[in-house]
Amino acid sequence: MFVFYIECYYTIDMENQKNKLFDNFPGTSSQAWHDLIMKDLKGADYDKKLLWQTNEGFAVQPFYRAENLDQINWLKSLPGSFPYVRGNSAAGNNWLVRQDIRVRDIAEANEKALDILMKGVDSLGFELDCKKVYTVDEIERLLKNIRADIAELNFLRTCHPNEIVEILIALVTKYNRSYDKIKGSVNFDPLARFARRGIWYSSMDDDMNVAARLIKTSSKLPEFRVIGVNGHLFTNAGAGIVQEVAFTLSMGAEYLTQLTSKGLFADDIAPKIKFSLAVGSSYFMEIAKFRALRLLWAQIVNAFGINDADHGKMNIHATNANWNLTFYDPYVNMLRTTTGSMSAILGSIDSFAVMPYNAVFEETTDFSERIARNQQLVLKEECYFDKIADPAAGSYYIENLTKSIVDEAWKLFLKLDEEGGFIASLRKGIIQHSIKESAAIRDSNIANKREILLGTNQYANVAEMVAADPGYLVFSEDDRTSDNAEIETIKTYRGAQAFERMRYKTDIFSKTAKRPQAWMFTFGNLTMRKARASFACNFFACAGFETIDNPGFETIEQGIASAKEEKPDIVVICSSDEEYNENAVKIFNALKNDCIVVLAGFPKELVDTLKSAGMQHFIHTKSNLLETLEGIQKKLGVA
Repeated sequence: MFVFYIECYYTIDMENQKNKLFDNFPGTSSQAWHDLIMKDLKGADYDKKLLWQTNEGFAVQPFYRAENLDQINWLKSLPGSFPYVRGNSAAGNNWLVRQDIRVRDIAEANEKALDILMKGVDSLGFELDCKKVYTVDEIERLLKNIRADIAELNFLRTCHPNEIVEILIALVTKYNRSYDKIKGSVNFDPLARFARRGIWYSSMDDDMNVAARLIKTSSKLPEFRVIGVNGHLFTNAGAGIVQEVAFTLSMGAEYLTQLTSKGLFADDIAPKIKFSLAVGSSYFMEIAKFRALRLLWAQIVNAFGINDADHGKMNIHATNANWNLTFYDPYVNMLRTTTGSMSAILGSIDSFAVMPYNAVFEETTDFSERIARNQQLVLKEECYFDKIADPAAGSYYIENLTKSIVDEAWKLFLKLDEEGGFIASLRKGIIQHSIKESAAIRDSNIANKREILLGTNQYANVAEMVAADPGYLVFSEDDRTSDNAEIETIKTYRGAQAFERMRYKTDIFSKTAKRPQAWMFTFGNLTMRKARASFACNFFACAGFETIDNPGFETIEQGIASAKEEKPDIVVICSSDEEYNENAVKIFNALKNDCIVVLAGFPKELVDTLKSAGMQHFIHTKSNLLETLEGIQKKLGVA
């Protein structure tokens, strides 16, 4: 068959080769597609039914075509070329696999570093003790047998960045390494500290002087970055992608503004900045986010007057956002971090650290760290994600998402610029207020199941119960506000926390009392009773309640008698709207003194009658899941 194909292929004459296969098929215009869709909608509103109204402030179309690329002006740019929307490398998409190590004991940290370097890691992040001033001997022991010219070295949480850089230069000199091959960073980010704690390390001017000295000190190490822009702060506080992009760029631009005023040039500053960002679960939007960030940063740096276009490259380290990770059903976090990793990698980041699935609620283990490493190693070594530069290029959908993010983020960036920049916007509370608004929308979406967190507000594992106290920080926002804060600070949290607090109350209650039961009173129409019972079981499982389904009672009287015998805390009436007409009030009146009676569904013509009879609880697809369950918890004495 293969030989026949080759022979046939070469018998085609040159004239026929000029005709493309699809030239034989008539083209279809966008208007024709639109007309066909409108016909299928049968009068329904196109915008309401098919447009995705994102939280980012723009709408996403149900389909895109080649003509939608006409207004995109970067399509002819190449990977590795200004404005770097297509990545920093001219060929391939290689990124560094990073793992961070908490340095409690220097010898143990060194041993762990050497171990993971043998397991696929090529970028190390050392989380130091912020208050400690490290000696040359201590850093030398920390880096013992680690080739600094091969593995990237990043130093985090240090309040003494200049000392670390000076020590590193001394060690590079001592071991005769090539200065230009030393890659890594010292994550000095006084702006993030100000936003997070409301205070500076010393003062704004002193901190910027430290940053300026860092740039000068590290000039011997051209590939070593000393200024951090920690944009993950915004993501983990509940900001949307457009806000994350705009606020991160505003931070970067603030450093350029402050440090050029100290006598430095943009060509000195930009190559010394490392951006640290978080990636969430919106797969295609996240790919577009990284492309948009690089393009806009290149334009911003260019506006400050760089002489070398390469200095417009944005160096991005990314990790998974805490925001969408969960305490309950934690193994699902592996799926979330895998898709997030794919987004970031396809968006052409420079290094990535996968968040271990249990990192948000306990000390990570050898197992969870191994899984985290292997998630991106599989993407690199088995899926070959490192082979193709900008694999998303030319996609009608992703290119248009990139443009939408670019347009909206640039508008927001300019608004902050008009207010005086990042610091001024923080002092006025503009950034904090914007993030709070976005977080409130996202919280509402989770409460109403418009945004799904599996295992939390959908398909909860009813068999999972928490025995040990995970500590209050697991269920609380991370507030690092200093006592003498100058501004309202930005607090981070996880989207699942409100549900987790509610469910944990049930677990604690159940240690000394019977776990609340939701009992399905199923009768009548087979399809509707099964569908509504399934919905109700899923609904109440999210609060950690035990759910009991029933195959269906032949008569109402039989169901009432069974409910009285079983004595559940909650009875959920499950059937069709038609059968509710004659039976719902009867069931409610028979059981209202024994338990909480809930109706699955919202039959509009019957609701007023049921409410007049005293029924208060209706669960349906438009219910506020969190609010309803918390109210029932209080009635049961759980809360």
